Amino acid sequence: MAHRLTTALAGLALLAAAGCTVSYSLSGGSVPATAKTLSVAGLEARAPLCPPQSAQSVTEALRDLLQAQTPLNLVPRDGDIAYEGAVTGYDVQPVAIQANETAALNRLTITLGIRYTNKADSKANAEFTVSRFADYPSTQDLSTVEASLVQDIAKQLAQDIFDRTLGNW
Repeated sequence: MAHRLTTALAGLALLAAAGCTVSYSLSGGSVPATAKTLSVAGLEARAPLCPPQSAQSVTEALRDLLQAQTPLNLVPRDGDIAYEGAVTGYDVQPVAIQANETAALNRLTITLGIRYTNKADSKANAEFTVSRFADYPSTQDLSTVEASLVQDIAKQLAQDIFDRTLGNW
């Protein structure tokens, strides 16, 4: 097993020395070899019901995930790989309607509009929308579970954004 790993690493080193234009990360995503920096602008809270701290939570989740899964250095702005956008939807809807026409669950849905810029490959630049949700019992008030729900949704949104831009999905 160790011999295979050594052989694989030697092969990757040879490719890198030969000027290969794509570097591979252990997470399965790819980052252009010329990219050294990453920037994630603070997401704006444009949705009418979105608290500013929720937009900040999503921004931090995206920064954390990208730093953990890429070799890029985080910079305040104008990174070789750059993300910006806004929370465009922040909605609570009843789900799982029971026989007595009351909801057993409510669903918090967060929608983001994202602009992705890749200075090394302008063909990869994209604008897209991602959306995720989490359900909670209707017996609970949103204000008591909101922070936890937002954290869970933020992690899912960050993974979706990574997969769509650098994860080769």
